[in-house]
Amino acid sequence: MRPLLEIRDLHVATEGTEILRGVNLSVQAGEIHALMGPNGAGKSTLAGSLMGHPAYTVTSGSILLGGEDVTDWATDVRSKAGLFLAFQYPESIEGVSVTQFLRQAMAARTTDDVSVLEVRVLMTEWMERLGMDSSFASRHLNQGFSGGEKKRNEILQMALLKPLVAVLDETDSGLDIDALRVVGRGVHAVRDERPELGVLAITHYQRLLDELVPDVVHLLVDGRIVQSGGAELAKQVEIDGYEAWR
Repeated sequence: MRPLLEIRDLHVATEGTEILRGVNLSVQAGEIHALMGPNGAGKSTLAGSLMGHPAYTVTSGSILLGGEDVTDWATDVRSKAGLFLAFQYPESIEGVSVTQFLRQAMAARTTDDVSVLEVRVLMTEWMERLGMDSSFASRHLNQGFSGGEKKRNEILQMALLKPLVAVLDETDSGLDIDALRVVGRGVHAVRDERPELGVLAITHYQRLLDELVPDVVHLLVDGRIVQSGGAELAKQVEIDGYEAWR
């Protein structure tokens, strides 16, 4: 079966320094993969490279989405094709409401005209499922949001944009255990609706994986995936750290 996301021998540099040194990884439909690693291992470089961030230069290797090579595609084109990134630190946009933002994003994703009413109906349904207050829709995007509200908003975007693959870049940063559970429940709610969704969760910690329950765990150390395994691998890292793989 063709993977939803396939990373082939990916080498990436930034400011002339090689960060990723031959990463291989594939996510099949319906799978949750976790990518763990110490600070400086290249986790966020991988997330940025997947979305075509201009700070990162792919020097060799390729990124395939649904079997198509997207390595040289612009960020917005990758997004329209079904790649979604939940940011570690989502940006605030004053003057743009959550509803306005999602309407524009949905229209870009589908190339169809999306009415305000349609967006509001879908938002209301999903906000209820994610435990979000109805006033959330009219607030300015991430303006004054708590950490947990920002993450709920990312999950809301993921639900409405219907990507093929969702990349969660350290979405657990700064969250308490209750907010982590919100993220975990939100991801599972989206997957209940769309079981074929592929997820790549990038994290430092086991605690997010307790909520997500990954099918595969990968360890990224010094720009390479040094081991892959089941959920027990994350528990081993939690106990022993990364020294054994350096």
